Amino acid sequence: MLSRQVFRTVRAATPQRAVTLRAAPVRTFAAAASASESQPPITVFGLDGTYATALYTAASKSSTLDPTAKAIASLGNVFDKDAKLAQILSAPTLTAGDKSAIVAELNKHTGPSSETVKNFLSTLAENNRLGLLRGVCEKFGQLMSAARGEVEMTVTSAQVRFFETWEEPSTARLANPLDSKTLSRLETAVAKSSYVGQGKKLKVTNEVNPDIVGGLVVEVGDRTIDLSVSARIAKMNKLLNDTL
Repeated sequence: MLSRQVFRTVRAATPQRAVTLRAAPVRTFAAAASASESQPPITVFGLDGTYATALYTAASKSSTLDPTAKAIASLGNVFDKDAKLAQILSAPTLTAGDKSAIVAELNKHTGPSSETVKNFLSTLAENNRLGLLRGVCEKFGQLMSAARGEVEMTVTSAQVRFFETWEEPSTARLANPLDSKTLSRLETAVAKSSYVGQGKKLKVTNEVNPDIVGGLVVEVGDRTIDLSVSARIAKMNKLLNDTL
């Protein structure tokens, strides 16, 4: 895992720690890009959104959006596979040597990307913002989806397959996503609806949450269509409580 390698690298890079701390000047990324150039398609909020916007602007201005998007997506996948990485990057005790070593390790996972990503990671390190990297990856993905005319649709289902075990027959269960045929029918129906603007294309993901009991929860952009059994039960309980 990357977190283990980062931890080893940090230990090797910091045999001695400085006793005094100096306030480092905050480095501004993509300062050369004017406000009217390379504007992102949407606004993303939060400090991680600010950095994601700066990265998008710099990559757009230098015509490196595609390789930058691939590199950031690769880093996002690393976070998904390594739960400890975000905690290590957020450690307040990291020295300049630690950060330099961490950036070197992160660059190994970005592939043959442009200097844009390397400079961006160095900027995060210098500004003590490496802990924002996971959020930046997510927000940058949102910017790229909007730039490509994609509308995100998340379909949450409760499809569960029961199977028997030797210890407890018929009690074990394995959550499965919806089959491709059902997802395709949903995608076709939503694509023709008013939820998706003309010229837009859906980016579909399927999640499984047994807590909704049954049915589906469909999220399209900032809209939610709750067709779950749990929602119906909640409405029924509210109706009964109001009546009584």
